[in-house]
Amino acid sequence: MTETTSETGTETPTRRGNSPWLRARVGDRVAYSFSANRKAMGRQQPGTMPEAAVAGVVTLEVVAVELPWVWVTLYFTEDGGAPSRRPMLARPLVVPVRADESRALEIPREGKQSTEQLTAAGRHWEAKRYLNDKRAFDGPLENRLYAATPGPLYLTNGLLDASITLAGFAMGGGSQLTLVEARQGQEGGTGLPPTLARPWGPGTWFDMRVETEGTTSVLRTCQAAERGFILRQQVTQPTSGAACPDFAQAKAVPLEEAVLARIWESLDARQWPPAPEGAAPAKRETLTVGTHRVPVLQFETAQPQANNVRVQAYAADPWEDALSGLAHEARFQPLLDHVTPGGGGTQLTDWGVWVPGVTP
Repeated sequence: MTETTSETGTETPTRRGNSPWLRARVGDRVAYSFSANRKAMGRQQPGTMPEAAVAGVVTLEVVAVELPWVWVTLYFTEDGGAPSRRPMLARPLVVPVRADESRALEIPREGKQSTEQLTAAGRHWEAKRYLNDKRAFDGPLENRLYAATPGPLYLTNGLLDASITLAGFAMGGGSQLTLVEARQGQEGGTGLPPTLARPWGPGTWFDMRVETEGTTSVLRTCQAAERGFILRQQVTQPTSGAACPDFAQAKAVPLEEAVLARIWESLDARQWPPAPEGAAPAKRETLTVGTHRVPVLQFETAQPQANNVRVQAYAADPWEDALSGLAHEARFQPLLDHVTPGGGGTQLTDWGVWVPGVTP
């Protein structure tokens, strides 16, 4: 059974503020059509990433409200409504979001601004566009459209449309989100908070042992969500007290940007398990991670020039119950990746959840 670690000690001071998350209702929902694709441009170079594309609908829906917590499910489907065939997008994910204020969360939107009016998801919107063109420096063209008054779009900070168009570095393609549905739930519903068996990331922690140049350290990745932002930080593994004491110094990313990034990352995992280039056929093993025993597929790749072997172990099934409570990102990375006999590499050593009163 996955270990559960609850917050203990003094909580980070908060104030209620006036965030629309404090008025969240069960049934509040937004949905966006999405697409992402990439392709090599010009002469194909060795090691160039293969062409890939994905499309569908992503939905965020409030399923429970127990202030200060708002529980959101995030799920991806094909255009016809079936679950996404992409391994990374195949199952619903749970996101506990804190509605009150523990810290300032103001991230300036970049780019040339303009105002416009439009109709989307059956509503009329006053909106502001942010166009950030980095193509002169081999960067992307970033286009964002936000509602002046978010209303039900508070879940994604008012986003109506977002697109990224790649340019430079011999890579073409891009990604896009476009609003297709916005719905408000009925007053009075509370819902039952779901377990964190399959978390997106907020509310969880995981530890990675890192070996480099004869030195070993353990880094803990802590994740949270607050008022439409994803908070993430890496800290030295604590020896006592709360699993993730506070997020005062955590990097904050708007939730909608995190969704767009995850869609892009899914292009790298078209099949499961991945097939490391040059590796021998996979062996089925069981990897012990803290108190967890995880079925894995282990790949060994000879590196004759260095006279060693690279060993990588991936979860046999990234949605396996044995991984209950593990953050989404960690499920799709090597749980073990090291070189023998030279040493060096990384290994997942433990994980858990820190949100008070929940279980994986």
